[in-house]
Amino acid sequence: MRIALASSQLVNRDIKYNLSQMEHYIIDAKKKGADLVCFGETFLQGFDSLNWCFENDQAMAIPTDSNVFAEISNMSAKYGIDVLFGYVEIDGDTLYSSCALISNGELYHNYRRISKGWKEYTKTDEHYREGDTVEVFHYKGKKCVIALCGDLWDYPERFDLGEDLLFWPVYVDWTVKEWENGTKAEYAEQASKCCPSTLYINSICKYDALGGAAFFENGTVKKELPINNEGLLLVEI
Repeated sequence: MRIALASSQLVNRDIKYNLSQMEHYIIDAKKKGADLVCFGETFLQGFDSLNWCFENDQAMAIPTDSNVFAEISNMSAKYGIDVLFGYVEIDGDTLYSSCALISNGELYHNYRRISKGWKEYTKTDEHYREGDTVEVFHYKGKKCVIALCGDLWDYPERFDLGEDLLFWPVYVDWTVKEWENGTKAEYAEQASKCCPSTLYINSICKYDALGGAAFFENGTVKKELPINNEGLLLVEI
């Protein structure tokens, strides 16, 4: 299986632009022979797309049966490649930081972040919640798990499920110096506590996150697209 990890620009609160970025990398990944292309945490709306007022934020979030979700599913079917992406999900009157895997144009797996670092929890109410389930799912012959950013730091024991592959979309704003002088090694080591093979995907946002992608294996960086670079990292699993 060939997986493309997208270190892609996003714009907060601009779903139309972020969808265009997704389509660009979906096409590019397909041309490069990938079976799956992965995007970072809350890539669809942007990590800083909410203002913690539910009356406003509910309009930014999307349900899995929305037209936007259908558009991504149609891209997957049209170009013949699966897509994994983070987004702000609304289910009834509840918001989650979620990650969806679209396979063959259909929702295959949906995960809701279990750690609370995605929100300003001193400002939020009962409308902003975390998921409570971490489960292995089978994908193309592999046992897989999804974790979102702080999940692996707050609850590493919950992701040690004997899986073959862990997807780790994040949104982090380390500087190049911080990342190269120890932080990258810390992420690789933390991932190894949960799974021998982890795919790390960060996004790029102006004046904030610097992107990058990596394949961590047994606590080491086996392959990477360096921080502050836009593009795809191709990994064979």
